Amino acid sequence: MNKRSRFIIILVVLAVCFAFLWPSISWYARTPKDQQTLALGSLEKIKDYTVVKAKEESDKLIAMAKANPEASLDPSYDYLVKAAKKNYKENAKAYKAAGLEAPKAPEVMNVGAVLDSFTGPSALADLRAVIEGRYRDEILAAKKRYNSSVKLGLDLSGGMNIIVHADLNAALASQKKDNEVADEAQFKKDAMAQAIETLTGRIDKFGLTSPVIRQQGDDRIYIEIPGAADSESVNTIIMGKGILNFRLVDENATAAVMNYYRANGILFNSDGKLLDPSILPADCDVMGFYEKDDYGLDQLVRGAEYIAVKKEIALDGKHVKSAQVSADQTTNQPEVNFMLDSEGAQIFADFTGAHVNERLAIVSDNKIKSAATIRQAINGGQVSLSGGFSVEEAQNIQKVLQTAWLEVPLEVESQQVVGASLGEAAIKQGMNALTWGLAAVLVFMILYYMGAGFNAVVAQVLNMYIMFSVLSAFNLTLTLSSIAGMILTVGMSVDANVIIFERIKEELKNGKSRAAAIASGFDNAFWAIMDSNITTFIAAAFLSKLGTGSIQGFAVSLAIGVCSSVFTALVVSRLMFDFNTDVMNRKTMSIGWGVK
Repeated sequence: MNKRSRFIIILVVLAVCFAFLWPSISWYARTPKDQQTLALGSLEKIKDYTVVKAKEESDKLIAMAKANPEASLDPSYDYLVKAAKKNYKENAKAYKAAGLEAPKAPEVMNVGAVLDSFTGPSALADLRAVIEGRYRDEILAAKKRYNSSVKLGLDLSGGMNIIVHADLNAALASQKKDNEVADEAQFKKDAMAQAIETLTGRIDKFGLTSPVIRQQGDDRIYIEIPGAADSESVNTIIMGKGILNFRLVDENATAAVMNYYRANGILFNSDGKLLDPSILPADCDVMGFYEKDDYGLDQLVRGAEYIAVKKEIALDGKHVKSAQVSADQTTNQPEVNFMLDSEGAQIFADFTGAHVNERLAIVSDNKIKSAATIRQAINGGQVSLSGGFSVEEAQNIQKVLQTAWLEVPLEVESQQVVGASLGEAAIKQGMNALTWGLAAVLVFMILYYMGAGFNAVVAQVLNMYIMFSVLSAFNLTLTLSSIAGMILTVGMSVDANVIIFERIKEELKNGKSRAAAIASGFDNAFWAIMDSNITTFIAAAFLSKLGTGSIQGFAVSLAIGVCSSVFTALVVSRLMFDFNTDVMNRKTMSIGWGVK
């Protein structure tokens, strides 16, 4: 590989690593602390905050306009000025469509002009919606940066302590509907083990999260989620805590329910029971029809808030094997395709064949997520849901189908933020160990190998840069065990430089020129370096696969370090040597005392 190719590869790697690391830099260095606090709150709290801020800001602007309509706006309101200009354009179009002459938009966008752009009975609501959207976008963007950044583990920055109740009785009752249970105690034990296994698989996806998940009592699960206290993590872990199922929509009952709702403006009492049970047949339930709002929260669909569905379950969600979003080949509209197991395929084929042109609702956690019309009998277990979905709606339905079924219904009983188990002292000690260990190695390399040691220093710095970039790329969590893996990697990566430098010294002592010694040194050291690092990588891979918790975190960080150290030693260091030889035209080499 020539110098130009190595240089291009290094530039590409550095650029890609910077892109991976940018979310972490943005979160830790560029996001204000108050915004971090807001972003780490629940979506409900974020929504409450933005609604309050929108009211405060709108009241402030109205007060300013009353006091002095000519008052200029602070640059922080540029987004509002932009919205006002858009409003004036929309108003002009409306005037033109009505055959009227549109008033000219003011040249100076002061507070009075901005507020005047919001017209009609919903003017105040529209103003607040714009302000709320501004705050919402900023906070949700910060939350996205956090989700894409390197996180500190529970042993470094604290995290969340959760106790989950597993409804084993509900799981047992569900099982008894289809099969007899010979040993109820053993069934509950197995169901609890399955719930813990499911949660472990969801949380510990990459190995560096080091979660603590253990059974507490007979039907409780204790969970510690490392990292900042983002309560939305709980929703991710126990997504679909209610059992997923498919139910037939009763159109006549739905019409009666909606007529009553529109006439009275209310459907349920404070206990969640129907005010007038007579509007609903005995074999039906009423459930809300929900979709995600701008915050990602469930909200009732306007115009179709409630749907009556049959109590009898047409198909259990446990029969869903997989789900994906695709585009209809004819209309190019998003649709959701899911696959059923053999038992579910037969049940669904019989049911859909008997209910063509009727609607089938997908119910999750007693909320209706979709209500599509059955066009024909669906055989083979391959099901396609379509109905003018947006891409986001289709993705939400896919998520429901993929994750909403859990044999054991789970419910969060308590949730609290816990402090770091080792606190700031652990962070300081861990980072000191990494810093001093790296510094000691680099000082030794410079003192012993002199000028060539500087190449090793650059290689080590880039090695750490690449390691942190990979952690950020995969949203992995930094723990004390992963820091230990990095410290070990520092020593191992220097070993590669030592092998190369000693080979070059031998070639120089044999009378070879600088260029020949470098080429021969790298060529002869290549397989020695690869052998040692491949064996280390194999050991790390086995530890990562077979180990759990901190062992897994150590192994994964070690594996990442092994790969990055080989790259920096063989590619980066070689390019620096060749640059000094071919571009700087150096004939001698500073690679140790008494060696030229």
